[in-house]
Amino acid sequence: MSKTLSPVTFRSSVIALLLAGMALSLPLTGRAESEEEDAAFAAQQATAQKAFHDDIVPFVTTYCKNCHGDKKRKSGVTFSYALKHPGNVAFSKTWLQSLVNVKNHDMPPDEADKQPTDEERQKFTDWIAMLKFLSPKDPGPYVIRRLTKMEYGNTLHDLLGVDPAVARDLPDEVIGEGYLNTLSPLQLEQYLGIANTVLDRALAPKGAAPTEIEKRLFGPAPAPGADQREAARKVARSLARSAYRRPPSDAEVEVLLGVYDLARQNKLAYPEALRLVLKAVLVSPQFLFITPSGEEESGRNIVPLDDYQLASRLSYLLWATMPDAQLSALADSGKLHEPEVLKAQVKRMLTDPRSRALFDGFGAQWLGVGNLDSKAFDTAKFPQMTKEMRAAMYEETRLFFESIVRENRSVIDFISADYTFLNGTLAPIYGLDKTITGPQMRRVHLSDANRGGILGMPGVLATTSFPNRTSPVRRGVWVLEEVLGEHVPPPPPNVPALDKQDKKTVENLTLRQRTELHRTNAVCANCHKILDPIGFGLENFDAIGRWRNQDDTGGAIDAAGELPGGKHFTTPKELKVIIAGRTKELSRNIAEKLLGYALCRPLEGYDEIVLDHMMEKAAADNYRMQTLITEIVTSYPFTHRRLQDHLASTDHAK
Repeated sequence: MSKTLSPVTFRSSVIALLLAGMALSLPLTGRAESEEEDAAFAAQQATAQKAFHDDIVPFVTTYCKNCHGDKKRKSGVTFSYALKHPGNVAFSKTWLQSLVNVKNHDMPPDEADKQPTDEERQKFTDWIAMLKFLSPKDPGPYVIRRLTKMEYGNTLHDLLGVDPAVARDLPDEVIGEGYLNTLSPLQLEQYLGIANTVLDRALAPKGAAPTEIEKRLFGPAPAPGADQREAARKVARSLARSAYRRPPSDAEVEVLLGVYDLARQNKLAYPEALRLVLKAVLVSPQFLFITPSGEEESGRNIVPLDDYQLASRLSYLLWATMPDAQLSALADSGKLHEPEVLKAQVKRMLTDPRSRALFDGFGAQWLGVGNLDSKAFDTAKFPQMTKEMRAAMYEETRLFFESIVRENRSVIDFISADYTFLNGTLAPIYGLDKTITGPQMRRVHLSDANRGGILGMPGVLATTSFPNRTSPVRRGVWVLEEVLGEHVPPPPPNVPALDKQDKKTVENLTLRQRTELHRTNAVCANCHKILDPIGFGLENFDAIGRWRNQDDTGGAIDAAGELPGGKHFTTPKELKVIIAGRTKELSRNIAEKLLGYALCRPLEGYDEIVLDHMMEKAAADNYRMQTLITEIVTSYPFTHRRLQDHLASTDHAK
């Protein structure tokens, strides 16, 4: 008889078995892309390559390489490698920065011996817009990632019926750092502890009648004399199919069966051995990570996702949890990848309550309200910012976002909608406390056109303010970057913050006048002339979103401004009309951010071509939100993966 192991050795043996079974393989089946799109891309690529050889190589050689070549690399910039591989994403920053310098006549410098003509500068500018066509058709780096804290809790709930809050003690993810794919011994200990808690809640104590979940997971006990190990094999395969979100390989089942064998060697009864197998499943990399199945196909760099991986990618995007029975059945039948089937699933899933995860994961981060509950406010100045108020602000933003998605509204409504969601806590911020009472959030029509949409939403306005006052600069930057997708460079060093300005100089100035002092600094002027007017246009809203006609100094609010193109406004209402009019920038920005979120990586290279096609489809349907989401889910980078880290390089300079 085998020797019984100590509890510590027993646990270590189980962990070793699990880690030994961590083999992540890759999918192979899928569908071909449109031949017409491929032909169009090839034609555009040829045009871009010809322009590169005819116009850009001579331009850079004549005007740039003397200072930015092999021998001289002023400011650390060289075009030597970019000229050899112009489509490589590693050199995108070099080309884009050169565009700005050439367009603004900053380069070549005034003292240079030769200066390009305006026609040459224009050709260079036009070519930068074609740069994306030099990138190979590639779905980009594929991220095999660990479940987020929210996804992990939701998956445990759907698998075992436990409260998702069981995962609350896990550390929060750091926004902006991407998805993690590591698993340290300390983290594994955390998952082991949570697994113990989950099993105690979901399964019956030793000797007690099995719970309904137990019956569903383990099935009936083997009949007397039956082969219990073979019964355990079937249970292990079934558990793995559900938890791994795909059929397990024979090797993966053998790893779990090894845990069962170890349990029986330590004199655990059949039900207790199965409990240990389930625990092994819950701490396995195949459960904690979203992993593909299948084998690599030799000789291919890029393959479509298999239906199981596609089901998981879709489910965790829209629901932040495992695929449900319908998605799993479609994956089993091999039909999920069919475009019409996939589109129908997107529509179905967006009407399900679980689709609130799209806001909690993406929307809250995009609109900046994810940290509203912990943001500091001056309690003496804003006693209204209670826990209940912060929660109401978050809920208003969430319900508004969900209404745009579920009602398939145009993304323009993010700016111009004439409704919101309020309860008795939030209503006073809108001046509607006499008509709206009670804790229930409800849809409310807004007659004041200054309100409505995210620009006049208290939660958004609060997150873009300082603890004790508004910040026109923060609000302007937020609108430019998060709404319109523009890049605002960081402020130059040695520019004093408003609270560091000379008190005698500014004591009688309004916040607008103090902010405008930044424009006296030539380095600051270019950015502030664009972002300040937007921020000033929202100054009628105080730091927590209440309407006001005077700022904190008692001076009258001046919300007037002008944007590039001669666009004038005097009120938030007029500013909203201007922003809503920039439909292409608004919709592309949302699509770009959502595509990056769906792929779990920054966008690059061929992704720009994908976005171009996406915008064509969205424009034809008035930029409706479900159309954008469907285009993302059916897009090339969402439905394909790169098998190798390095594609065969193409030397476009030859």
